[in-house]
Amino acid sequence: MISASIKSDFSWKCKKTWMTASYNTLWCLIGCAIGDFGTIAFFQFTETPWPPLAIFSLAIINGIITSVILETIILCRQMPLSDAIKTSLGMSLISMVSMEVSMNLVDFILVGEAKLVIWVIPIMLIAGFLTPLPYNYWRLKALGKSCH
Repeated sequence: MISASIKSDFSWKCKKTWMTASYNTLWCLIGCAIGDFGTIAFFQFTETPWPPLAIFSLAIINGIITSVILETIILCRQMPLSDAIKTSLGMSLISMVSMEVSMNLVDFILVGEAKLVIWVIPIMLIAGFLTPLPYNYWRLKALGKSCH
């Protein structure tokens, strides 16, 4: 059974929706990448002996936190702080987690550990952008809800 709130005229061909979803996904990627890369870099440079899965798990959590903080800062220019915080916390967790997992999975598959290597960073970012993009498009087009 399809919910009455889902639009019946859904199409994957709307350029405007793809642009909006891409813009929103890019902002999310920036916020997530700051926390994710910062966490991996910390463990890499301090040579703290943690297993890759633990580092990636912490990187995902920190990526989501920095994404929420960045979004709150951006939204504070448009609305009161309390509303900005509520809106930021209401972002799509599915989108952020899929973004984070794909970035870290690419790092692990290509590098073999939780380590930032200059050539893998663009690949991680591309994977982090493309993975949640169709979901963000669908959520925006079918439900009228933006991830931001």
